Amino acid sequence: MNKMKKIQILITAVLVLAFSGSLFSQMLSESAKRKVTVGADVYTDIWMNVPSDISTRTINQGANVFLMYNLQLSDSKATFAFGLGFSNHNMYGNFRIPDVKADSISLIPIPSKDNYKKSKMALTSLDLPLELKLKLDNGVKFGIGFKIGWIISSKTKFKGDDAGVEHKTKDIGINQMENFAYGATVRVGYKIVNLFCNYQISKVFQNGKGPDKLYPISVGLTITPF
Repeated sequence: MNKMKKIQILITAVLVLAFSGSLFSQMLSESAKRKVTVGADVYTDIWMNVPSDISTRTINQGANVFLMYNLQLSDSKATFAFGLGFSNHNMYGNFRIPDVKADSISLIPIPSKDNYKKSKMALTSLDLPLELKLKLDNGVKFGIGFKIGWIISSKTKFKGDDAGVEHKTKDIGINQMENFAYGATVRVGYKIVNLFCNYQISKVFQNGKGPDKLYPISVGLTITPF
């Protein structure tokens, strides 16, 4: 499946989520919708401090789903929200990890684009999001928050040529990763659609045990049907 096809599928999924969520929200009381927020983030990961001999793809698609409970702050239009979510981050590029169980993890560049069709590292986390939100009467919304995630899955996938033979490989459980990821989040939008950014403060690998100071900045859209 080519990149354009994947982007079309992702856009379609977002539109379906928004439409179905809007229908479901109409079945809920206004009180329930004020107390609970359900949403999804779709974004690209911009990877920072990538080793100089590695290049990453322009679009490193990722997604996050979450449910948050909203606490009204006095009689203001502001709320404090907390909840649970799941996040997925991907790093696509011309690299492989030769041994995911090594004492020190290395990203080895693949010599040529002809030698592979896809190579990536993927991380999944169980998240605790916290957010201070402001919703104006005209539907404009602002949010600033903090999110900490427990890394529950890590893996690599490779599809391409290896010693003259084309094959697929998947390795699960990358050693020397930090157990937790945390960072700041910002959302600005109108009604059910928001611009989204997550700046991860923590690094992916333990100090001295992998690519130095590697971390993602996630930029995309948030859909909150209610």
